[in-house]
Amino acid sequence: MPNPIKYQFNLPRKGRPSGVILNEVWYPGIQAYWETSTSSRIFDAILGIKAVVIHATAGSSSAGAVSVMKEGKASFQWLVPDEDEPQHGQLVWACAPEARAAWHVRNACCHPDVNGGVDRVNHWSLGIEVVNSQLSRDAFSEWQVRATAQLVRYCWAKYPNLKHVVSHAKLDPTRRSDPGPEFPWARLKKLVLAKDAEDGIPRVAAEAAPASSIGPETDRKGCCQG
Repeated sequence: MPNPIKYQFNLPRKGRPSGVILNEVWYPGIQAYWETSTSSRIFDAILGIKAVVIHATAGSSSAGAVSVMKEGKASFQWLVPDEDEPQHGQLVWACAPEARAAWHVRNACCHPDVNGGVDRVNHWSLGIEVVNSQLSRDAFSEWQVRATAQLVRYCWAKYPNLKHVVSHAKLDPTRRSDPGPEFPWARLKKLVLAKDAEDGIPRVAAEAAPASSIGPETDRKGCCQG
């Protein structure tokens, strides 16, 4: 059986997606709890992001996970609904601003394989929670795995220094086992690294000239020249 303590893969320098569209919606009313369940990052909110941490809720509902945020005990950037919820197959819940440090890994936890063993992981990572009881009878749905992969690809496209995709269990092995041995980690890795992934970028956006190809002769009139 797979060991979640070993769940990790690193993103290659080549193959970064140019952009990924998410079907995300803010969980209703969640903004009221940001002040008491997140912190200001001590690293740059874009350049300082080095990892995405994958969790499972050990519960059966999105509401149960959100209740933990309400109590100020933990938080996470995204929440992937369970197959028994109407949002399953439709959207992921955005729960904490990416620019804030969510509380999803204990401050003292770290691993030498992940960002050189730097602690205070929350300040240089993003957290994804997948609603799942972590019981053997509760399999992760294919959509949940695909939605998680899409979130990772979105982060990979957005954060230039993002390198690590890692389980909560690897960072805190004495206390946590999520996302658990039932989570199809190899499948997640394959979806994230797929060269033919469908990232939902509109064709009209894909046809724009890449910034790297734009020369100094390009017309800049009216472009904030003062």
